[in-house]
Amino acid sequence: MHFTFEYPAALLLLLLLPCFYFCRKKAKSRFLPKLSWLPVRGSLLHRELWWRILIFTLVVTALAAPISFTARAPSHRKGVAIVLALDTSGSMRESGFGKGEDSKFALLQRLVAAFIDKRAGDNIGVVAFGTFAFTASPVSYDLEGVKSLLEMLEVEIAGKNTAIGDAIVQSLKTLARSRAKEKVIILVTDGENNSGSVSVKQAVAMAKKEGIKIFTIGLGTPKTYDAAMLERIARESGGKMFGAVNEDDLQKVYAQINKLLPSPLRSAHYLNKRALFVFPLFLAVLLLFYYLYRRGRVVS
Repeated sequence: MHFTFEYPAALLLLLLLPCFYFCRKKAKSRFLPKLSWLPVRGSLLHRELWWRILIFTLVVTALAAPISFTARAPSHRKGVAIVLALDTSGSMRESGFGKGEDSKFALLQRLVAAFIDKRAGDNIGVVAFGTFAFTASPVSYDLEGVKSLLEMLEVEIAGKNTAIGDAIVQSLKTLARSRAKEKVIILVTDGENNSGSVSVKQAVAMAKKEGIKIFTIGLGTPKTYDAAMLERIARESGGKMFGAVNEDDLQKVYAQINKLLPSPLRSAHYLNKRALFVFPLFLAVLLLFYYLYRRGRVVS
């Protein structure tokens, strides 16, 4: 069981509470400087002040709409559907791309996981490609599950070569079930297209026909990968091409892509929600009547 407020901003009204005390105290000293001479119990006004503060606090709490719930569930509102097409060919085992001894693929996994964390409003899937391509994770809003499947990938899990055309086609198939209005492929590779059953030209034409943008990222120097091909893929599909010489560059690339793809925050609804505002509201009304009753007795 969890507890929260549906309108927590209403609690800011509690900041007015100090005014109950200081403003009243200032008014007393200004207009009734000899109030202490009056034949009224000294603590009466003080007690009245605390009654009012208590009633005000309960009313504000009711306005904030407290609720109890068992769990949060994502709504069906869609952000951007993204497929991360990751090169797992043999060359991704090489180290020296980052500051430590980690392989290029290990660094890629870490930075991709960080990128996923920033896309809370999106549905994300993962395609791994080498000699062939396969869907490692279907497009899903369960980003923690996607990251878990990402961690299970290894170098050469799809063979030693690089089938970029097949990777694009497999990414399109992975996106096919998504109902998001905007669909994007982010393809990362450190090599040239040298395998697969579908040409890059055919694959890009298919993506263009479906209105799916492809962002391409080349790892290493332009001599190690086909920069012209990656540029053409991005340009013809309406995406953008990036190059990353080292880990810092790759981190900046994902930061740029994150800005290029604005993502609406995923709204949520509560499971087994129970409204609790009636309790503080009822108590406030009860105390108000009791306060007025006591005050009437004192005056009479």
